[in-house]
Amino acid sequence: MRKIKVGFLLSYDYNRLKKSIPAVYKYSDAIYLAIDKNLRTWSGEVFVIDNNFFLWLKKFDTENKIIIYKDNFFKPELSPIQNDTRERHMLSIKMGIGNWLIQIDADEIFIDFKKFIDTLRKYDHYLKKPKSNPIQVSGFLINIYKYLDDGILYVKKPTKVLLATNFPNYKLARKTKERIIYTDNLLIHESLSRDEEELKFKLNNWGHTNELNKSFFCKWKSANKYNYHKIKNTFYLDPKVWKDLEYFNQKDLNEFKKTIHKTSNLRISKVYLIRKNFGQWFKHLKIFK
Repeated sequence: MRKIKVGFLLSYDYNRLKKSIPAVYKYSDAIYLAIDKNLRTWSGEVFVIDNNFFLWLKKFDTENKIIIYKDNFFKPELSPIQNDTRERHMLSIKMGIGNWLIQIDADEIFIDFKKFIDTLRKYDHYLKKPKSNPIQVSGFLINIYKYLDDGILYVKKPTKVLLATNFPNYKLARKTKERIIYTDNLLIHESLSRDEEELKFKLNNWGHTNELNKSFFCKWKSANKYNYHKIKNTFYLDPKVWKDLEYFNQKDLNEFKKTIHKTSNLRISKVYLIRKNFGQWFKHLKIFK
């Protein structure tokens, strides 16, 4: 059987891997951590990794599944998003074409990884000739907007995330622009749920640095449990992607997970999946190529 290979990018937010790696560890055949050998971000800033993280990693990796992949992932002549795309491609090549190549960001936490793997196995026939039949498999992110002292602000509706591919011809970050198979698998996304200093560093060093909308940070700073319903269009790129926020009255992420499947606006409907998957199938029919 083809292998389940999972890749993470190890950078300045490395401590978040302590949540995201355990969520996928049991059902992965191998986990690759890509790290720039000179500890540079895609913008060329130097970051530091506390040795305690590697001690945790060694203790946690009881089945010897985790592989550290070091390489030169920063090229000064490239933009941050080009360095992002390049690193993801290099990582997937290292993981090995012919397997399911899954890339998850450090701040993305699978809710049910076994369910996702069971979904992937339905499409194993795409691994036989991946270059001739490239696909991507998506899930959906539940985006945590901000942790408050007594609760969580999150984006009201999930957003698509591209997770797995059989052929990593990435064009922009994780996007290959090939056929997408949409699934109802969910992940919690802690992208913005940081303190102000940490968030500023991220915004200056990730792949989308040059694309940020000017109103984003002001809205993020001002949002609280009293005014969240008045704050609209909060996404860091095209603001309208995140139209509305919701409030959960506990800060415990495990308690939040328990409510997800009971919350109607966080569920992905079968009708939506059928419509999206038919559209992708039709769009990528060979007769149109």
